Formats: sequence, structure tokens, C-alpha cells
Amino acid sequence: MPDVGEGLTEAEILKWYVQPGDTVTDGQVVCEVETAKAAVELPIPYDGVVHELRFDEGTTVDVGTAIIAVDVAPGPGEEPPPAATEPTLAAAEPEAEAKPAGRQPVLVGYGVAESSTKRRPRKGTSVPEQAQAAQVQAAVQAELNGHGTAAPEAPAAPTARPLAKPPVRKLAKDLGVDLAMVVPSGPDGIITREDVHAAVAPAAVPAPVQAPEPVAAPAPVAGARETRIPIKGVRKATAQAMIGSAFTAPHVTEFVTVDVTRTMRLVEELKSDKDMAGLRVNPLLLIAKALLVAIRRNPEVNAAWDEANQEIVLKHYINLGIAAATPRGLIVPNIKDAHDKTLPQLAEALGELVATAREGKTTPAAMQGGTVTITNVGVFGVDTGTPILNPGESAILAVGAIKLQPWVHKGKVKPRQVTTLALSFDHRLVDGELGSKVLADVAAILEQPKRLITWA
Repeated sequence: MPDVGEGLTEAEILKWYVQPGDTVTDGQVVCEVETAKAAVELPIPYDGVVHELRFDEGTTVDVGTAIIAVDVAPGPGEEPPPAATEPTLAAAEPEAEAKPAGRQPVLVGYGVAESSTKRRPRKGTSVPEQAQAAQVQAAVQAELNGHGTAAPEAPAAPTARPLAKPPVRKLAKDLGVDLAMVVPSGPDGIITREDVHAAVAPAAVPAPVQAPEPVAAPAPVAGARETRIPIKGVRKATAQAMIGSAFTAPHVTEFVTVDVTRTMRLVEELKSDKDMAGLRVNPLLLIAKALLVAIRRNPEVNAAWDEANQEIVLKHYINLGIAAATPRGLIVPNIKDAHDKTLPQLAEALGELVATAREGKTTPAAMQGGTVTITNVGVFGVDTGTPILNPGESAILAVGAIKLQPWVHKGKVKPRQVTTLALSFDHRLVDGELGSKVLADVAAILEQPKRLITWA
């Protein structure tokens, strides 16, 4: 099970696309796995025949565990093994071990397994040639693992395949990028997603992965008083993240109730504006814009706490996270560089983010790098809440339901549209004064939306 680039430690096998005896080719998708928050298809990095599937569908497997064994066919220019008893990869090793019966299966992520019999080096093989062969084997091992170090004293073999993790290799195939032409920037010469995107002109967006249909909870047994549901996938990741956040960052939550009647009027006006034609205009759009303006006026709130280096990291960009409830659970994709977007651009990005999340097509990259988040609990009819910070972020704004309530307006009690905002922030980074200013600015903009112009 390779690390798909999210820093996760395990994944669940959702579906196998191959069976023992099937022939596979380089780049072919062999299975679909679900990490904490995304379904990912895993391609095979070489040609061969499936020997064994190590785990059944529905099994959760730790990263680094072999999940499939493949018999590797001889490659061009290599000496075929006698009686097909060894795979070609073993021929690249000067002291490869012979296996007496059957071909040797190769485990994804582990390279060629060893046997108990040593064979002598081929006659005429010089020391430089042995070193080069060892370099080839090291490159193959690093390729399968997605990481690893090659021998520094030996030059890379001219025919060695570029090093890249399976998801990166699939991304390159989808975008039509030749990995041999990509300049790697990762450790030990590994090609990253960013390297692949940099090789495409104009830059392409990673192809989203189709998420599986949500798995229904086990049906209760007749007469049973309890039903036990395994903790895995999104629920497990959410639990770990919330525990880590709640017991790492000291949370403070402040509340403010605000008259948003003028904002609701502006929403209706924007719906008929020709510049917003075809875009979804709702209160969340203006709330998001209000938060972006408030952060611009109080940039110190857009920061992160680096415990390892004992530093506060001030971020000069805003990746605005939007908490989204999906059939697979809660996810928080974010809009990259939201601070640079115009109102129509922000509306378009919000619409795409929500639609993609509901369809289960959100990519792992879309959920990484957030700086501040909005959670709209008002859609459930809830007045307010005390939201927990998304790990690595400094603030989260909860928006309550917008209701018609009696409100003192211009000295008279009138029915007005009112909502309650709640801002939770990391008290290590954000003092009470700063947090109060941010929340007050958001409320002031929603009360008088013309401030979106005067303050921006």
C-alpha cells in the first residue's frame, strides 16, 4: 500500500479491478482505495501477470504493506531466466537469488522478494558493471516504494525509469506527460505532482477521483439493542483531527448577533445582475467575502503555529475552507488564493467546490493547505455553535440560521432578518482583541454590505 501523498498511514481497499492470472501493463489501474477523505485509484508500475491479491475488498491496510503480488515478464534487452523460474527484475541484481520452482512474484511496494540460494556473478561482469546493475535494482526498488535512495557512488542507469509514486504516475498518464521529460524536485529525484503540473502548459488541474457510493450502515438485527459500526475512513480521520485540534490548540469562541437584512437584499439584487448570470448567489457568498475583507484588515489572524520550530507562520494568502457535509462524511475543501478573486470568481469557485464535494469527487489536494474555514450550520436550522478548528488553521467562522426576528431598527422594533456568528480561534496565535476585531468586522460588513467597497 503506497503513500498516496496525503501523509496518511492506512487505507481501505474498496475494489479490485484485477484477479489472479490477469495480465497487467505499466500504468494500469489495479484497485481503488479509500484514504481518510478521498477515493484513489492505484496503478501498477510495471508489466506482468497477477499472482496473488493479498487482501480482500473492505480490508484496511497499513501503508507499506504488500497488497498484490505480480509475476514480472522479461523486459527488452535482458536475458530470459532459465525455464521461466525468475522474473527479469532479479536479473539486474549481480547476486540475485535463484528460485527453484515457479516465477518469483513481485510485491507492490516491496520489490523482488529474496530466496535462500545464492548464485555466482556472471562471468565477465566487471566491478563497474556490477555497480551499475546494483544502481538499476536500487532504482527499481525506489520506484516501487515511491521513495528510497540510490547508491550515490554509481551513476543512474540510462534506461532507469523515472521515480514517481503510483498516483503521480497515473496523473502523468492522464495528462499525457512523459515522466522521462519531467525534472524532479522531490527527495532522491522523485517526481512530485507539482513537477507534473509544471510540465503541462497551460497548467492542468488534477483529474478528480470518482468516490464510491456511500456504504450504508449495517442493518440492525431483529431484536438487537445495539449496532456496532467500524470506525474507519472519513469518520476515523475526522475523529483523530478533532481530538488533535481540541487538545492541542486552546480554543476561544466569541459570538455576535447581527441584523443582515441589507445583506439579504443585496443577495436578491445580485441574482439579477448580468455579471453574476449563471452563478449561484446566496448569503454564504457575501459572508465569505466579508470574512476575506476582515482578514485583510486584520492579517495577523491568518497564521499557523509551528510547534517544532517554535515559530508563528504568517500567511500572505488565504485558502478559504468550506465545511461540506457529504454522504461519506464531513470534508473541508478550500478555495485556493480566495483573497485574489472577484465576487463572480468567488461565486464560481464556491459553486464548483460544493458541487464537487456532493458528487464525491473532491481530490486530496483540494483539502490541503487551508488557512481559515467557514461552517454554515444555519442550513440545518441551527442558531449557532462552537466550531472546532481545522488542524493547522487559526480560525473558523460558524454561521447560524438567518431568521426573521423583532429587532430595534432606527429606534423602533421591526421584523428584521437576523443571524448569529461564532468565531473560534487558536488563543496561542490570536488574542481576544484580535479575534474580537475580526468577528466585529464581519458583522459590520453584513450589517452594512457597502463596507465591502469602502473597506476593500
